[in-house]
Amino acid sequence: MRVAYLVHDLNDPAVARRLRMLRIGGMDAVVAGFWRGAPPPSEIAGAPAIALGQTFDARFAHRSLATLRQVLAPQALARRLGPVHVLMARNLEMLAVARALRRARGGNLPIAYEVLDIHRLLLSPGRAGRILRAVERGLMREADLLVTSSPAFQREYFEARQFSKHALPVALVENKLLFLNAAEQAESDPLDGPPWRIGWFGMIRCRRSFDILSRLARKRPDLVRIEIHGRPAAGVFGDLAREVAQVPAMTFGGAYAPADLGRLYRNVHFVWAIDYFEEGGNSEWLLPNRLYEGGSFNAVPLALRRTETGRWLDRLGLGVLMDDPARELESFLETVSPHAYLRMRDAARRAPRSAFVADRSDCERLVSILADRAA
Repeated sequence: MRVAYLVHDLNDPAVARRLRMLRIGGMDAVVAGFWRGAPPPSEIAGAPAIALGQTFDARFAHRSLATLRQVLAPQALARRLGPVHVLMARNLEMLAVARALRRARGGNLPIAYEVLDIHRLLLSPGRAGRILRAVERGLMREADLLVTSSPAFQREYFEARQFSKHALPVALVENKLLFLNAAEQAESDPLDGPPWRIGWFGMIRCRRSFDILSRLARKRPDLVRIEIHGRPAAGVFGDLAREVAQVPAMTFGGAYAPADLGRLYRNVHFVWAIDYFEEGGNSEWLLPNRLYEGGSFNAVPLALRRTETGRWLDRLGLGVLMDDPARELESFLETVSPHAYLRMRDAARRAPRSAFVADRSDCERLVSILADRAA
């Protein structure tokens, strides 16, 4: 059985992770999509990759036109994909492409709609938001499965915003790390502190988070060090490296490879799992990659109590939950003792690995769900 995975950015590391899951679970795959940054490779995680053209962050109109070209002429992509048994579309624009491909193939290919973020325009109360939600509802009429990474997406968006008439079977597939070898999670000795090292890794897109962390780093270099690694959002940070260089207690290491995760997380005490980028919407509902990455390496997450991330951590008895980090973070770091920190770290170490790490059975479950739709 073969799946065509349609994505908005072939260079997103999460694309490679999903392809690995599909292939480990026993399903052949081909991936097609747009790309941002550098041109993508011709193969991703063992799957042939078909590049549909370059798009850019924060340029919604350009992305819409690129998507429309694929929707209006799907035959060329259908030929390049070859024989497939199911379509898996990541994000709304690729759901539109999937529907066009389905119709070009005779209308019998099942479609799985994968939602890992809810774009802020979909939450807009204005005309643009209403139009986009109507488009999404229309496209979902021809989908067969909804795949989400957080239960809050289903609860707070799809159930709360009049999608009940188009309800789909839902598969929850969290953004867990994919480890098949326990040696990759080898223990390391805890770091001494203070100063306490806070790691902010992944997609760096929250200006408010940067302001909170940089103010504290300027004020208390004796208390805290901030390590930032990842890809800054161009629409938020013009030159993050230059901004970080002005704060002696902060460092910016740029993008990193999945193989670097262990080194990065073992070099910090705490993980910044706070995001205000789309406060009141997506940022409240998502379960970020860094939550699972940090847990895999026993780093202690810092999170907002009111968010889905906070609720997830509270259920497991993990992390440090705050209501207002701008007011609370300095006081917490001043009063936490090395002994108290070791207790928090030990709680992360004792937590079930299945909370953070996907194994072969998770891969097989995803493939089984997709195969049932194609049967």
